Amino acid sequence: MILFTGALLIVLGLVSGLFLLLAPFGIGPATPGVITWVLFPAFTVVGYIFLVVAARIPHVALASHIAGACLVLLAVGAAVALFAIGNALVRSSGDAAGLWYVLGLGLALGATGFAIGRVNAGTEPAQS
Repeated sequence: MILFTGALLIVLGLVSGLFLLLAPFGIGPATPGVITWVLFPAFTVVGYIFLVVAARIPHVALASHIAGACLVLLAVGAAVALFAIGNALVRSSGDAAGLWYVLGLGLALGATGFAIGRVNAGTEPAQS
């Protein structure tokens, strides 16, 4: 049950990030508010913790890599959107602050997910 709850929370967190990513372009059924800004990192982190607590050790690396990859993809999407807006390739119908938020948190949390996955998989970088 905790494993399912963790996976569901991660998905809800990623969907919150996706709403923040699409909002400046008026795409999607929802207009993200403060709750979405809070739930993006909160659901993602809490869901990851639930997932890792319930998972077996070999599965922790896989869960970390998948969560990290999804977060980095959101961050790359935000970077592309910021590039497009900054160079007037597309028009933004809203504020781009959400894009900066998704970019920063996506990179930070995504890189952390990859690092945790590497340590759990036993492929730590060699130290000299």
